[in-house]
Amino acid sequence: MKTRRANSRDKILAAAADVAREAGPGSLSLDAVASRAGVSKGGLLYNFPTKAKLMQGLVENYLRAFELALESGRVAGASGESLLATYIRLSADDCEEPKPTASWMFSAIAEDPDFLTPIKAFKSQLLQRLKSETPDLKALLVCFLAIEGLRSMNLFDSDVLSADERRLLVSALLEIAG
Repeated sequence: MKTRRANSRDKILAAAADVAREAGPGSLSLDAVASRAGVSKGGLLYNFPTKAKLMQGLVENYLRAFELALESGRVAGASGESLLATYIRLSADDCEEPKPTASWMFSAIAEDPDFLTPIKAFKSQLLQRLKSETPDLKALLVCFLAIEGLRSMNLFDSDVLSADERRLLVSALLEIAG
């Protein structure tokens, strides 16, 4: 029975990600997600009691996927790429994908102040891990904060850099990262 719930949960999260990509996270409706996942609305609410919890589940899923990409990207890096360089490259690639407006995030935070908890925990753990593997703290902090700034501009649709400037920034960060 536990495996069945996990599968339902995974199906719901996959359906929610699809609906969010198509309509934008702010337009995500529980009915649309339940329909796409092939579960009843009650089944959806059993796994995610509120829309905010569903959105938090999507964020947690994204963070797990990013962590896996970080690990597999690093393992696949034949050149012995550092964790910091892998983080920069993956984050820059992620920022190239168009994102819907982040206004949905504000409503999720208003409904559930703990919404940001998994993001904060992930970023904190990632920074600690980067610190343990990067000998130059100054270079690490410059790279980390520049990438987080790039991510924030992307998330809040406030990117003021041209494509050439973004490429130049990423190139410089990869150079700093070694």
